[in-house]
Amino acid sequence: MQSFDIKTLAIRAGYEQTHEQENSEAIFPTSSFRYESAAQAAARFSGEEKGNVYSRFTNPTVRTFENRLALMEGGESCVATASGMSAILSTFMALLEQGDHVVSSQSIFGTTKVLFNKYLAKFGIEVTFVSQTDVAEWQKAIQPNTKAFFLETPSNPLTEVADLTKLSALAKQYDSLLIVDNCFCTPVLQRPLEQGADIVIHSATKFLDGQGRGIGGAVVGSEAVVEELVRGFMRTAGPSMSPFNAWIFLKGLETLSIRMAAHCQNALLLAEWLSKHPAVEQVFYPGLTSHPQYDLACKQQSSGGGLLSFRVIGGQKEAWSVIDQTRMLSITANLGDVKTSITHPATTTHCRVESEERLKAGITDNLVRISVGLESIGDIKADLARGLDALY
Repeated sequence: MQSFDIKTLAIRAGYEQTHEQENSEAIFPTSSFRYESAAQAAARFSGEEKGNVYSRFTNPTVRTFENRLALMEGGESCVATASGMSAILSTFMALLEQGDHVVSSQSIFGTTKVLFNKYLAKFGIEVTFVSQTDVAEWQKAIQPNTKAFFLETPSNPLTEVADLTKLSALAKQYDSLLIVDNCFCTPVLQRPLEQGADIVIHSATKFLDGQGRGIGGAVVGSEAVVEELVRGFMRTAGPSMSPFNAWIFLKGLETLSIRMAAHCQNALLLAEWLSKHPAVEQVFYPGLTSHPQYDLACKQQSSGGGLLSFRVIGGQKEAWSVIDQTRMLSITANLGDVKTSITHPATTTHCRVESEERLKAGITDNLVRISVGLESIGDIKADLARGLDALY
């Protein structure tokens, strides 16, 4: 189905209908599978014969989600995991060895930084953090043992956009893999593999699901890297996606194109409104012409996305006041939902990051992040105006 449009792939790709001839994908909530003979069991376990073995690493519902997302991203293979963080962990544990080095954007999710600094460091893996947007810093940070580059684009929460073409060329020059977290754009708005990335990572929890119903992650890339190496780690260590969650994400993919268009439309309207509000110092959204990487975002992405952030006049007190005076918006750190959510990154998503590192990444005490949902844009503005209007 590779010749089909991504909207069609999101609905039709990757599924093999059962003998029941169902129209909606079936869920296979089973831990194990039966074999026709001892010989077939042996062939399945050895890998000589393809087929289901054990739902920790082979399940028809999970496989459908993997196949569909791989086709949507333009990859050869996909491994689904229990969460977005387990997708990152599985990737690095599968690809790196003691003594290896990673260059990472400093503008990444706070928990990912903790994973790098606290846990990968235990295995002798060193990570150097650099500016998301300064390619010269990436090049300067490269060491003889550098094996991978890692970034999110746009970043969370400042929506910085990295130049994937330039970073891909740099990574290849030094025989390193470019690993891109694409959960904020999804393949509907951006396909990093087409721009030179080697691996794409998703938190399926976010926009792929779209309604805050389940936790999951995914790793997409080549057969040689993802299927042979990442799946091997997932099979052994067990950070598996459940069949039920895979089915939820399949249903989410069906409406992904429509939802992302609506998220982007609302986000742009909200960003433009916020940029004119006297209580707002600065708005960060790739769809605004004032965004530092606006031209690059137009080149790499088909739209600005559903995530934005802004700085209010004042500090944490004022930021909290804006958040607390909302009545409709969900005060939660999750994002990618049809329900608009609002959070204070410095004390939630990035609270475990050292204050000096937070400030270096631009996460100030007066920064507020919004994942723009699909409610009426007038109602979203009115809910925010309650707190913003009180600041001036």
